Amino acid sequence: MFLHTKHLQFESKPEKPDPVYAHKLQELIGGAYGEMTVTMQYLFQGWNCRMPGKYKDLIMDVATEEIGHVEMIATMIARLLEGAPATATTKMAAADPVVGAVLGGMDPQQVIVAGCGPLPADSNGYPWNGRYIVASGNLLADFRANVAAEAQGRLQTARLYHMTDDPGVRDMLKFNLARDTLHQNLWLKAIEELQADGLEDVVVPDDLFDEEYAEHASAIWDLSEGTEGTLGGWASGPQPDGRHEFSYLLDPQPLGGVATAPPPDPKLYATYDGSMGEPASPAFGTEAGPLGKLKDKLT
Repeated sequence: MFLHTKHLQFESKPEKPDPVYAHKLQELIGGAYGEMTVTMQYLFQGWNCRMPGKYKDLIMDVATEEIGHVEMIATMIARLLEGAPATATTKMAAADPVVGAVLGGMDPQQVIVAGCGPLPADSNGYPWNGRYIVASGNLLADFRANVAAEAQGRLQTARLYHMTDDPGVRDMLKFNLARDTLHQNLWLKAIEELQADGLEDVVVPDDLFDEEYAEHASAIWDLSEGTEGTLGGWASGPQPDGRHEFSYLLDPQPLGGVATAPPPDPKLYATYDGSMGEPASPAFGTEAGPLGKLKDKLT
């Protein structure tokens, strides 16, 4: 159950309308690292969490906070659009027809679609996409993704901070910066605690080490010009997982054969000179039709 209160977590009042900045601020709602992404990322991580207790509670606490952040920024965008396009945009259009043709730099859909309100989209108007979120069920993998999301979100917030001199907008962004600082630190701490509790180690998943080709889990392949990479702490010494040693392979050689696609089926109409022979016929039993059913019965 979610309970909505009418009061914002922090105030979202610009000093004056600014439809151009409202366009830019859309990134913090519907961008790949915007508030909608972290909201849905944390909600699905919480719903996927298989352990009742502190980790699930933490995830759901932050997820629910992020819903409020969407509302804060959405409210700010609506207030920045106040009077547009009848005032600010109309004046710009009258002064410069070229500028007017793009509504002075604001997002036309904020007017046409949303009626001077926010959109679930980024600063280019691209709709928010559920594929942005990471919710794997493995808390170590997810928390690392959370650190990255909060880092990117804080980076974008910091850049947007320098794109406005409106004290009301900056006031809200100062709060957002602080919460992003906290959230980066809390996910880093949660990663430490997962390891201290013996739930996860360093590598995700903590399995199949006996199955992988262990001789390839040590050397970094020198595949770009320059040798400065060998000066890093990753060039030698123990790896963080305690299982492997770092090394640097300065003259790596390919381990596989020549990359060639198989002969194409003629019905694909791929350009082909016959040099690789005839295409293979369909493998018996892979069809979904009668042959597949027959194979199932025979086996």
